[in-house]
Amino acid sequence: MSSSPSNDAATRAAEGRIQERYRTERLFQAAGVAAIGFALFALLALLVSITYQSSSALSHTYVELEVELDADTVDPRGDGSPESLAAGGYSRPLRNALRARFPEVSGRKNKRRLNALLSDGAEYQLRDAVLADPGLVGQTASFVLPMSDDVDLLLKGDIDRNVAESDRKLTDLQIEWVDALVADGAVSHEWNTGFLTNGDSREPELAGMQGAIRGSLLTLLVTLLLSFPVGVAAAVYLEEFAPRNRFTDLVEVNINNLAAVPSIIFGLLGLAVFLNVFGMPRGAPIVGGIVLALMTLPTIIIAGRAALLAVPPSIREAALGVGASPTQAVLHHVLPQALPGILTGTIIGMARALGETAPLLMIGMVAFIADLPSGLSDPSTVLPVQIFLWNDAPERAFVARTSLGIVVLLGFLVAMNAAAVWVRSRFETRY
Repeated sequence: MSSSPSNDAATRAAEGRIQERYRTERLFQAAGVAAIGFALFALLALLVSITYQSSSALSHTYVELEVELDADTVDPRGDGSPESLAAGGYSRPLRNALRARFPEVSGRKNKRRLNALLSDGAEYQLRDAVLADPGLVGQTASFVLPMSDDVDLLLKGDIDRNVAESDRKLTDLQIEWVDALVADGAVSHEWNTGFLTNGDSREPELAGMQGAIRGSLLTLLVTLLLSFPVGVAAAVYLEEFAPRNRFTDLVEVNINNLAAVPSIIFGLLGLAVFLNVFGMPRGAPIVGGIVLALMTLPTIIIAGRAALLAVPPSIREAALGVGASPTQAVLHHVLPQALPGILTGTIIGMARALGETAPLLMIGMVAFIADLPSGLSDPSTVLPVQIFLWNDAPERAFVARTSLGIVVLLGFLVAMNAAAVWVRSRFETRY
């Protein structure tokens, strides 16, 4: 029995609609793949650009000099005590060492230009070496000392020696001296370990992120100690014990709204309340931690409630069925099951707090801090603020250090997000 023409037409129309849906699905999948590919390409381009710009800051230029440590100069008291050696003058031995390499240099201006080849931190490194080995006093020894950031940029190709002398910071004569040192084999490139061990400095070759790293860790410690217990307690109460009425609905709405408030508003709150009213120390990790804790608290509460809600009701019912009180059922059975999700939300909130700049600018953590902080009340700065300060610096050598600082900050953020993924996959219970 043959089918009627109307049935054949309906079948063809249905098949056409099916093929159209398949084409739409393929286009949607292709659009999704293209979007992911574009995002990955943009991310890769950003990482490559930052890494390339930061590569220059991974090393620094050093020069080897024979320095005569005259006892009258470096040991003014003559007793060899650490106090006397610390009070000694170390710039003169360095100047004499340079002039011994270039005895033909004369005139005050040229001598100053010759001395400018060395970093301002060279004399401090020489002092530290003498303090570590007082037997060097009165001797002539070889020291490897840092050169200025301009010399470092010249030898790395970041300063074009072919442009007019008036358009670069190093004169032709200074370039000749540098070339002579290179030809003599006195110049070397060493790893810039001071970037992770030094505090901030006005000189790019001396600037490091140790102060910002310590400030970030101290600030995050305060943030974690305040936001985690309060956030978890609030989430447990709102999800498990709070009655459903207008008051709790108002609290939930405000928590959700606080999660979307711009971070600078929390900085204004910290400036108005913690600094002006309570008189807490300006630019201290204790204040920064409190401000970031207030900012992170809504994220932890929302993540905690979602984790508690994901726990199957059968666990609560089973605990109550064997005689546990509601509090025991929540604390002994529900909360441990929800803990991986709570920890994941906490780590993500802490990662967001680590990258915040605006609220910390408002409470004074933008100041130039050369000393390394050792306590919660010491003036300090944090990683994103340190990057902001270096980006605003006029010296060209800070460009590479800014990029390397971004790499360090990204490393911390990636580590924290990886920890969140590991915690969730390691402790999550699948039902």
